[in-house]
Amino acid sequence: MTTKEILSVLKNETSKSDYDRYLKQLIYKKISSDDNIAIFEVPNKYIANWIKSKYSKIIQHCIETIDGTKPTVEIKLTGEKKTKKEILKEQVGKTDVESTILNPSYTFDSFVVGSSNQMAFNASLAVSKKPGIQYNPLFIYGGTGLGKTHLLQAIGNDAIEHGRTIIYVTIEQFMNDFTFAIKNKNMEHFRSKYRKCDVLLIDDIQFLSGKEQTQEEFFHTFNELHNAEKQIVMTSDRLPSQIAGLVDRLKSRFEWGLTADVQIPGLETKIAIIEKKSELNGIHLEREIVNYIATNLDNSIREIEGVLIRINASAALLNQEINLPMVQNLLKEQIKETKENIKLPDIITIVAIELNIKPSDIKSKKRTAIVANARRIVIYLARELTHNSMPDIAKFLGMKDHSSISHNIKKANELIEKDENFKLIIENLKNKIINRG
Repeated sequence: MTTKEILSVLKNETSKSDYDRYLKQLIYKKISSDDNIAIFEVPNKYIANWIKSKYSKIIQHCIETIDGTKPTVEIKLTGEKKTKKEILKEQVGKTDVESTILNPSYTFDSFVVGSSNQMAFNASLAVSKKPGIQYNPLFIYGGTGLGKTHLLQAIGNDAIEHGRTIIYVTIEQFMNDFTFAIKNKNMEHFRSKYRKCDVLLIDDIQFLSGKEQTQEEFFHTFNELHNAEKQIVMTSDRLPSQIAGLVDRLKSRFEWGLTADVQIPGLETKIAIIEKKSELNGIHLEREIVNYIATNLDNSIREIEGVLIRINASAALLNQEINLPMVQNLLKEQIKETKENIKLPDIITIVAIELNIKPSDIKSKKRTAIVANARRIVIYLARELTHNSMPDIAKFLGMKDHSSISHNIKKANELIEKDENFKLIIENLKNKIINRG
């Protein structure tokens, strides 16, 4: 069996775009492989993680159609030195790990760092280097879709690379396992699973709220691991002290190590996230498209990933070029829903805070340069982000008619074209208005 044979079958089993961008770079290492393990090499970690997560089973099936064997598929980096014995050892060690459903693309390298998540990222990295010693437990908290799970799984993926035993579960899975163990009188197996790992990763710990019996069991699990200097990392949508229905002794233990928050990303970080996610998914987006997505979607990284998948799928299925009109059409319903939730007073309040003037000044008759500029920005954003007509905006701002509204919009567009600083102010304000609260 050769690389050419495998790729020939694989080409017919996959999409042209996936094959051309990623899969054709696979090189089958015949000397290192056998009936149990098929080893392939690729040029970089991103391609390796992508193929592992999406195509391992299909590659396995292709090999089966060629020679009847069904080996485990192993993806390595070109030039990476690893003995066959080490690979076999890893396969044995992965039995429990596979049940944790780690996403191989969630690594520290693929995480976009900005001021909103710098502390949480650095703490996660420190924990990976010295598990059980520094920041134990590590408690990461923040809003939905901001990257907490990414960091949690990056710690897990790094631990696996260093041969450590990890358990990654949501707290709901922990509760289900606990309930099952009680019903089947198998607590010994449950405790062995959760108390003999090197790293315990628990997602959405806030849902432990009010579950008294499970809290009792988790308390003892926590103590066993902590006393044995095993690393514990948890995520939540709020601080331990703010989780209602959580017993005080757990709240205090959750704060023994370090609590680090993940905040809403600024516009620059959001743009960097879109660019990184596009790169990882093999999608090329012009800067104007990136800016459009960044300023029109909310801050959920999951939503951004979903949009990029939709863009890529639409382009592939409809054989379209990815351009701004295509993306605008694809997102129009999503953005329409956002616009319906934005009110004119919201825009005035945020612009006034950002430009350090009184909201009442914007609706006043004042004509100073600062007020006139703020009023122009409000008018522009009102037309961009709401369904209000020009007469509606004029009436709200106490202006005589819509002709002055039209003039201000025209002037704002001219400034956006020639003044990079004004354009940045507009994009930043759009981001804050869309993601207010």
